[in-house]
Amino acid sequence: MILINLLPHREAARKRRRDVFNVSLGASALLGGLIAGAVFLWFQAAISVQQSTNQILDTEIKKLEAQIKDIAGLEAEISALRARQQAVEDLQSDRNLPVHLLTELVNQLPDGVYIAKMAQSDRLVTINGVAQSNERVSELLRNLANNSPWFTKPELVEIVAGTVALTSREQKRVANFVIRVRLNRASDAEKAAAAAAASALAASASAKK
Repeated sequence: MILINLLPHREAARKRRRDVFNVSLGASALLGGLIAGAVFLWFQAAISVQQSTNQILDTEIKKLEAQIKDIAGLEAEISALRARQQAVEDLQSDRNLPVHLLTELVNQLPDGVYIAKMAQSDRLVTINGVAQSNERVSELLRNLANNSPWFTKPELVEIVAGTVALTSREQKRVANFVIRVRLNRASDAEKAAAAAAASALAASASAKK
């Protein structure tokens, strides 16, 4: 016996395909929603964790800022104490400056030079003197600049030709000069002496090579 299907099979096939498509579309939408929800929740959790971390960091930063202020205050106090200590040491060393001044001037004066007048203002010393020649004045300047750690920045203020009466008939030409030089404190003199010793040692080592 031959069976003939008179039902609209094409319509039924299209309906099945539509149903499958709708189910797939709904499943895809549901899966997409679940994924989006999971991603959203993950981002929210990450943001919450980061916010908590930021709050902890802010708290620690505030603590550190307070500690830094305390340290800055301590450093300022230490600097002030050191400045006071240095001032006291400078005052104590300045009491001996006149002794060093006179001693060093005697040691650095070349032959043919004598001092007629000397004035000191703070640590600036003005020397008025007489020399046999301009070369003697130049030698005195070199001695003050290079041979003594107690003097620094010597400068020739004035040099004027003059005469000195040796007898009633004999006169000699001389150079009247004014030199200004700065007198170092004991601490500065020690540093200058140490630097000069190091330079001399280096020069000696180079010469031996």
